[in-house]
Amino acid sequence: MANLVDQAKTQMEKSIESTKENFAGIRTGRANPALLNGITVEYYGAPTLLKAVATIGVPEPRTLSVTPFDPSQANAVEKALRDSDLGASPRRNGAQILLTMPELTEDRRKEYVKLAKTKAEDGKVAVRNIRRKAKETIDKAIKDGEMGEDEGERLLKDLDKVTKQVTDQLDALLDSKQKEIMEV
Repeated sequence: MANLVDQAKTQMEKSIESTKENFAGIRTGRANPALLNGITVEYYGAPTLLKAVATIGVPEPRTLSVTPFDPSQANAVEKALRDSDLGASPRRNGAQILLTMPELTEDRRKEYVKLAKTKAEDGKVAVRNIRRKAKETIDKAIKDGEMGEDEGERLLKDLDKVTKQVTDQLDALLDSKQKEIMEV
Protein backbone atom coordinates (compact mmCIF):
# COMPACT_ATOMS: atom_id res chain seq x y z
CA MET A 1 0.00 0.00 0.00
CA ALA A 2 2.99 2.36 0.42
CA ASN A 3 3.08 1.98 -3.34
CA LEU A 4 -0.17 4.00 -3.41
CA VAL A 5 1.61 7.15 -2.17
CA ASP A 6 4.32 6.67 -4.83
CA GLN A 7 1.64 6.36 -7.54
CA ALA A 8 -0.06 9.52 -6.29
CA LYS A 9 3.29 11.34 -6.27
CA THR A 10 3.97 10.27 -9.88
CA GLN A 11 0.54 11.52 -10.96
CA MET A 12 1.07 14.80 -9.10
CA GLU A 13 4.43 15.29 -10.83
CA LYS A 14 2.61 14.94 -14.15
CA SER A 15 0.37 17.82 -13.01
CA ILE A 16 3.50 19.90 -12.46
CA GLU A 17 4.76 19.09 -15.96
CA SER A 18 1.36 19.94 -17.43
CA THR A 19 1.34 23.28 -15.59
CA LYS A 20 4.86 24.04 -16.91
CA GLU A 21 3.64 23.35 -20.46
CA ASN A 22 0.63 25.61 -19.90
CA PHE A 23 2.92 28.36 -18.60
CA ALA A 24 5.15 28.05 -21.68
CA GLY A 25 2.21 29.11 -23.85
CA ILE A 26 1.71 32.34 -21.89
CA ARG A 27 3.46 35.28 -23.51
CA THR A 28 6.16 37.25 -21.81
CA GLY A 29 8.23 40.07 -23.26
CA ARG A 30 10.35 37.55 -25.17
CA ALA A 31 9.51 35.39 -28.17
CA ASN A 32 9.17 31.70 -27.31
CA PRO A 33 8.45 28.87 -29.79
CA ALA A 34 5.93 27.44 -27.27
CA LEU A 35 3.66 30.40 -28.09
CA LEU A 36 2.86 28.67 -31.38
CA ASN A 37 2.01 25.26 -29.81
CA GLY A 38 -1.76 25.51 -30.21
CA ILE A 39 -1.79 26.84 -33.79
CA THR A 40 -3.11 24.52 -36.50
CA VAL A 41 -2.56 24.84 -40.25
CA GLU A 42 -4.81 23.57 -43.05
CA TYR A 43 -2.18 21.22 -44.48
CA TYR A 44 -3.46 19.59 -47.68
CA GLY A 45 -7.00 19.84 -46.32
CA ALA A 46 -6.28 18.39 -42.88
CA PRO A 47 -5.83 20.50 -39.73
CA THR A 48 -2.25 19.88 -38.57
CA LEU A 49 -0.22 21.39 -35.72
CA LEU A 50 2.17 24.10 -36.91
CA LYS A 51 5.19 22.44 -35.30
CA ALA A 52 4.50 19.33 -37.42
CA VAL A 53 4.73 21.25 -40.71
CA ALA A 54 7.44 23.84 -40.00
CA THR A 55 10.57 24.61 -38.04
CA ILE A 56 10.30 27.41 -35.51
CA GLY A 57 13.30 29.50 -34.53
CA VAL A 58 14.07 32.58 -32.45
CA PRO A 59 16.50 34.77 -34.44
CA GLU A 60 15.99 37.81 -32.15
CA PRO A 61 14.55 38.20 -28.63
CA ARG A 62 11.13 39.42 -29.88
CA THR A 63 11.03 37.64 -33.25
CA LEU A 64 10.01 34.12 -34.24
CA SER A 65 10.86 32.62 -37.63
CA VAL A 66 8.65 29.91 -39.09
CA THR A 67 9.96 27.93 -42.06
CA PRO A 68 7.57 25.35 -43.58
CA PHE A 69 9.11 22.01 -44.52
CA ASP A 70 7.14 22.24 -47.79
CA PRO A 71 7.65 25.76 -49.24
CA SER A 72 4.38 25.44 -51.23
CA GLN A 73 2.51 25.50 -47.89
CA ALA A 74 3.94 28.89 -46.83
CA ASN A 75 0.64 30.66 -47.68
CA ALA A 76 -1.35 28.26 -45.48
CA VAL A 77 1.12 28.71 -42.61
CA GLU A 78 1.03 32.50 -42.98
CA LYS A 79 -2.79 32.46 -42.96
CA ALA A 80 -2.86 30.33 -39.80
CA LEU A 81 -0.47 32.74 -38.07
CA ARG A 82 -2.47 35.77 -39.20
CA ASP A 83 -5.74 34.19 -37.94
CA SER A 84 -4.22 33.29 -34.55
CA ASP A 85 -4.73 35.48 -31.47
CA LEU A 86 -1.02 36.24 -31.01
CA GLY A 87 -1.39 39.91 -31.90
CA ALA A 88 1.62 39.74 -34.24
CA SER A 89 1.46 40.26 -37.99
CA PRO A 90 3.47 37.76 -40.00
CA ARG A 91 5.68 38.97 -42.83
CA ARG A 92 7.14 36.78 -45.56
CA ASN A 93 10.77 36.49 -46.53
CA GLY A 94 10.59 33.92 -49.33
CA ALA A 95 9.34 30.69 -47.74
CA GLN A 96 10.32 31.94 -44.27
CA ILE A 97 7.71 33.79 -42.20
CA LEU A 98 8.80 36.23 -39.50
CA LEU A 99 6.63 37.16 -36.51
CA THR A 100 7.67 40.17 -34.44
CA MET A 101 5.99 40.16 -31.05
CA PRO A 102 4.61 43.55 -30.02
CA GLU A 103 5.62 45.06 -26.69
CA LEU A 104 3.25 44.10 -23.90
CA THR A 105 1.21 46.84 -22.26
CA GLU A 106 0.76 46.92 -18.49
CA ASP A 107 -2.90 45.84 -18.83
CA ARG A 108 -1.96 42.93 -21.09
CA ARG A 109 0.72 41.82 -18.61
CA LYS A 110 -1.87 41.84 -15.81
CA GLU A 111 -4.21 39.71 -17.96
CA TYR A 112 -1.38 37.21 -18.52
CA VAL A 113 -0.71 37.10 -14.76
CA LYS A 114 -4.41 36.26 -14.19
CA LEU A 115 -4.16 33.56 -16.84
CA ALA A 116 -1.06 32.12 -15.15
CA LYS A 117 -2.89 32.07 -11.80
CA THR A 118 -5.77 30.19 -13.43
CA LYS A 119 -3.39 27.62 -14.94
CA ALA A 120 -1.65 27.17 -11.56
CA GLU A 121 -5.00 26.72 -9.82
CA ASP A 122 -5.97 24.09 -12.42
CA GLY A 123 -2.77 22.22 -11.51
CA LYS A 124 -3.59 22.45 -7.80
CA VAL A 125 -7.14 21.16 -8.41
CA ALA A 126 -5.68 18.17 -10.27
CA VAL A 127 -3.31 17.51 -7.34
CA ARG A 128 -6.16 17.72 -4.81
CA ASN A 129 -8.22 15.29 -6.90
CA ILE A 130 -5.32 12.82 -6.97
CA ARG A 131 -4.95 13.17 -3.18
CA ARG A 132 -8.69 12.64 -2.65
CA LYS A 133 -8.70 9.43 -4.74
CA ALA A 134 -5.66 8.06 -2.91
CA LYS A 135 -7.22 8.93 0.48
CA GLU A 136 -10.45 7.16 -0.51
CA THR A 137 -8.45 4.06 -1.44
CA ILE A 138 -6.61 4.11 1.91
CA ASP A 139 -9.86 4.65 3.86
CA LYS A 140 -11.51 1.76 2.01
CA ALA A 141 -8.53 -0.53 2.73
CA ILE A 142 -8.76 0.32 6.46
CA LYS A 143 -12.52 -0.26 6.48
CA ASP A 144 -12.17 -3.59 4.65
CA GLY A 145 -9.44 -4.72 7.07
CA GLU A 146 -6.71 -4.91 4.41
CA MET A 147 -4.49 -2.68 6.57
CA GLY A 148 -4.39 -1.49 10.14
CA GLU A 149 -5.44 1.97 11.25
CA ASP A 150 -1.86 2.86 12.26
CA GLU A 151 -0.52 2.01 8.80
CA GLY A 152 -3.41 3.93 7.22
CA GLU A 153 -2.65 7.01 9.33
CA ARG A 154 1.02 6.82 8.39
CA LEU A 155 0.14 6.59 4.68
CA LEU A 156 -2.22 9.55 4.99
CA LYS A 157 0.56 11.62 6.62
CA ASP A 158 2.94 10.64 3.80
CA LEU A 159 0.27 11.53 1.24
CA ASP A 160 -0.30 14.93 2.86
CA LYS A 161 3.45 15.59 2.92
CA VAL A 162 3.75 14.77 -0.82
CA THR A 163 0.68 16.93 -1.60
CA LYS A 164 2.19 19.87 0.29
CA GLN A 165 5.52 19.51 -1.57
CA VAL A 166 3.80 19.48 -4.95
CA THR A 167 1.54 22.47 -4.20
CA ASP A 168 4.61 24.38 -2.96
CA GLN A 169 6.34 23.58 -6.26
CA LEU A 170 3.30 24.86 -8.17
CA ASP A 171 3.33 28.08 -6.10
CA ALA A 172 7.03 28.56 -6.84
CA LEU A 173 6.40 28.05 -10.56
CA LEU A 174 3.61 30.63 -10.46
CA ASP A 175 5.80 33.15 -8.62
CA SER A 176 8.61 32.84 -11.17
CA LYS A 177 6.15 33.07 -14.09
CA GLN A 178 4.56 36.20 -12.60
CA LYS A 179 7.98 37.84 -12.27
CA GLU A 180 8.84 36.85 -15.83
CA ILE A 181 5.57 38.32 -17.18
CA MET A 182 5.81 41.58 -15.24
CA GLU A 183 9.49 42.08 -16.15
CA VAL A 184 9.77 44.98 -18.62
